[in-house]
Amino acid sequence: MKAMMSHEPGGPRSLSLTDADTPEPGPGQVRIAVKAAGVNFPDTLIIRDLYQFKPSRPFAPGGEVAGVVEATGEGVDGLDVGDRVLAGGINGGFATHFIANAAQTNKIPEAMPFDEAAAFMLTYGTSHYALKDRGEIKPGDALFILGAAGGVGAAAIELGKAFGAKVVAGVSSEEKAAFCKDLGADETLVYPAGELDRAAQKALSARIKDLCGGEGANIVYDAVGGDYAEPALRALAWEGRFLVVGFPAGIPKIPLNLTLLKSCQIVGVFWGAFTMRNPARNAEYVAELFRFYEEGKIRPRVTATYPLERAAEALELLESRKATGKVVLTVD
Repeated sequence: MKAMMSHEPGGPRSLSLTDADTPEPGPGQVRIAVKAAGVNFPDTLIIRDLYQFKPSRPFAPGGEVAGVVEATGEGVDGLDVGDRVLAGGINGGFATHFIANAAQTNKIPEAMPFDEAAAFMLTYGTSHYALKDRGEIKPGDALFILGAAGGVGAAAIELGKAFGAKVVAGVSSEEKAAFCKDLGADETLVYPAGELDRAAQKALSARIKDLCGGEGANIVYDAVGGDYAEPALRALAWEGRFLVVGFPAGIPKIPLNLTLLKSCQIVGVFWGAFTMRNPARNAEYVAELFRFYEEGKIRPRVTATYPLERAAEALELLESRKATGKVVLTVD
């Protein structure tokens, strides 16, 4: 097989197209002939040894793939050679072949293209778990999303609307605001770039409150961090939920007195660990996601595709924070 391998810690250009032995599936595993692989922000971290997990080198990044089952291991039930599937893991997806646990492999609808399937589970799984499980979203809630034009943010817009919330999308440009409107956001907010002084943070907080209806957001979905986190937290309504999803702008320091004043919650979102600790509940959530897809309520917006050997360019697009929707690698 061929794979874009990380042989030493470094940025996207440290990856190299490498020939390797095609792996055989073990008990409870399947081998997938990869047709498309999703590109996500954690991929930019794992190759630098900055992610929660550090695979042994050499390894290929990539935590989600779509393709066709090519071989099955002992004890696999419900999956057959030739099935169209999506699957995930910590790494290994930027390759022509992928070994997946059968329990983490799902058949996809016949009408679902491989690029959409490869862009589906990580972003929608994360945002569904964040909103439904951690945020306890309900119809009529005001939801503010930081980083709303990115992969998980775009998924949060669609899911927020599917759950009956008012969605306010926070983005860094007018182009991204238009993209979020097209996804169904009720309101958009273009926040300033770079470091925010106290006056700028105060103005941002007031604007979020206003767009959320005056009382503030019932849920803040923070996929950005940095200087944007505190003003977003200050914009929470009474007993609001602040969902910690990611930190591309840096890990913020939050004054905990704000949680007391608002009787609010700061809640971590670690979907990958949830899927391993609660497989039965995760299966219920996955089934709901496929229902939403078939009902037309959600659909991955694949806005950029690259062949496997150009994975570095795909990762650099994510790092530049210029990407909207999902970026996908295609495998011939």
